[in-house]
Amino acid sequence: MSFDICTFGNPEAETLLIQMADDHDLGIIDSEIAHIRELAHGQDFCLKTVKVRSWNTDLSPWPAPAVFGNEDFGGAAEGTLEYLLKALPELTAAPRPYKRIYLGGYSLAGLFALWAGCRTECCFDGIAAASPSVWFPNFTDWLREQELKADRVYLSLGDREERTRNPVMARVGEAIRETEAILKSAGRDCVLEWNKGNHFKEPDVRTAKAFAWLLGGPQASFSTS
Repeated sequence: MSFDICTFGNPEAETLLIQMADDHDLGIIDSEIAHIRELAHGQDFCLKTVKVRSWNTDLSPWPAPAVFGNEDFGGAAEGTLEYLLKALPELTAAPRPYKRIYLGGYSLAGLFALWAGCRTECCFDGIAAASPSVWFPNFTDWLREQELKADRVYLSLGDREERTRNPVMARVGEAIRETEAILKSAGRDCVLEWNKGNHFKEPDVRTAKAFAWLLGGPQASFSTS
């Protein structure tokens, strides 16, 4: 297993952002980075994107039937995480070359980030889950039995995402509220931000807001318009 890893920003920065991505994410990455810099008031960071080969397979924590189209979820997230830990030695180095390491992404990549935050001991200081696919079968039940190692978590959702006709994905609103409650009850610094629009509106901006909140600290707040 191998993925393409690209580096943006300042490799010498104190903060490392890691984003699981596909071709669409990489096509708007310049816009996302510009929004991060604006929202985080110019804070320095290094962003590494990890381009997965099969979105539904590489980022899903366990197998599940397709909920749209014909592509099932392959459940290969464990292998993806193992690859990350080997390909990015800074995640497990001692001493760490970065003071803060944040993992995040959009949609299924946001779900992967939440899942990975429970599967590693000390790698990730924060999770940036923008419009995460927390509707994924049995995920919130699984999360309730886990311990998220990261101290801080940003969650977001579009205010129209739960209005889909797909019965599995329509549960996303209920699931994101459950996720927030689970993490807060476990003592995590967690925020849930509601954005205008459906799942496909401004993923670059939503992902930027997620990372910028982690960069800016608990006091950071941004418009949802």
